[in-house]
Amino acid sequence: MTAADHYRARVEAVSAQQARLSAPTADFWGENAARFRLNPRRQLDRNLQAIASFVQPGDVVIDVGGGAGRVSLPLALRCREAVNVEPSAGMGEQFLASAAEAGIVNARLVATGWMDANDVIGDVTVVCNVTYFVGEIVPFVERLVATSRRRVIITVWSVPPPDHHAGLFRVAHNEEKVMVPGHRELLPVLWEMGILPDVRVLPEPFQFRQPTPATREEAISASLDQLNVRDRETASRRIEANFDSLFGETPEGYRPAWRPDPREMLITWET
Repeated sequence: MTAADHYRARVEAVSAQQARLSAPTADFWGENAARFRLNPRRQLDRNLQAIASFVQPGDVVIDVGGGAGRVSLPLALRCREAVNVEPSAGMGEQFLASAAEAGIVNARLVATGWMDANDVIGDVTVVCNVTYFVGEIVPFVERLVATSRRRVIITVWSVPPPDHHAGLFRVAHNEEKVMVPGHRELLPVLWEMGILPDVRVLPEPFQFRQPTPATREEAISASLDQLNVRDRETASRRIEANFDSLFGETPEGYRPAWRPDPREMLITWET
């Protein structure tokens, strides 16, 4: 089995487990798009500074699966044009609204998936937190290379965000979560493709933006929402039975004890 085969099998296993245990949702990303929106004119943290260091004023920057513009809109202030290739209608709406509110006129939306984005060419292509969900990873990367005149940048977290609730998942479903492919699976694929990227561990910790529940009941309800549980009654009983090991009580409320402490991995190469 090649690294690409292993990667595809992992994505398929994750999808199969989700289909079996998660409640169906029409558009998860669209329904949650507003919470991924940040001020484009904010001071860049050190992780985004590292990405921005590869961008030149005359560049066209492509952001693949750029969501509400968390990365592409700040970069638009530092380059000639930023192009967000984003298939979620809800994310696209937030991106356009955020750009308009910040007075950014050199950012545009291509409302489609990456493999269907025709005639999109840039100098630098950025892919943040997207590769976890791409089963056909080789053609995906090949297209990144073909459409990038100078550089490809991929970032993933050492513990990917879809796996941050793995400890909670284990309790709620009474089984281990199938982990999405991260840097350990992606790098061997790139090596098989003859790509030898530079890899850096970026300094900023992951920012958990969920509110801190004030009561046990709120903590359990929020946990079920985070997991998108199909059988909420059974999962609720299991979480309640293990509550003291899952949560720590603080003056602000109940904080999850299962959260990891991941770091963002920057994987980049010249084309």
